Amino acid sequence: MDVDKIDFRAERKDLYSPTAKDFSVVDVPVFHFAMIEGHGDPNTSPEYASAVEALYSVSYAAKFASKLELGRDYVVGPLEGLWSADDLSAFTSRSKSDWSWTMMIRQPDWITGQIRDLAVAKASTKTLPALELLRFESFAEGLSVQILHVGSYDGEAPTIARLHDEFLPARGYIETGPHHEIYLSDPRRVAPAKLKTILRQPVALKRDA
Repeated sequence: MDVDKIDFRAERKDLYSPTAKDFSVVDVPVFHFAMIEGHGDPNTSPEYASAVEALYSVSYAAKFASKLELGRDYVVGPLEGLWSADDLSAFTSRSKSDWSWTMMIRQPDWITGQIRDLAVAKASTKTLPALELLRFESFAEGLSVQILHVGSYDGEAPTIARLHDEFLPARGYIETGPHHEIYLSDPRRVAPAKLKTILRQPVALKRDA
């Protein structure tokens, strides 16, 4: 019997299909993720490549286990990244060696510990150095500002600067968490000029002293 396939991006277009014309304010609920943390330039770091490979291996194994064991199928979510640095100017200057990252892929709410164990066991049949660093964790983002960036990753800097230097101060917001990116395009198959990336920043209204 065919199983209906759930697409989380289609269910929450407000979170996964923002406009590229202007910033929008959204309220992001608690989601569950497979996560791996690391540090360094994502373009050259072997640790970064290993982390992404492990995340996809476990996520697809969880999808197939969910369909087989629970009769529930879904589209594996896009790769996402939380980015931080001791000096925030490292983002606008693109000093990538100073970046810390948490790469992650969303997991359905119904994924049980048993399904997770099956997924990790399946992935462990491959050579995945980062697998031992993978964890499953809930992530609460809440009030956030986001925009769609179309273009290369290195072309994000002006939009990020406009967000932090203009939009947030003008509306009384302060940052409450790391810079968040959601990668809607596969850079192996899409030209840099056509890449689509959601840029998201969790915020709170600044309280006057």
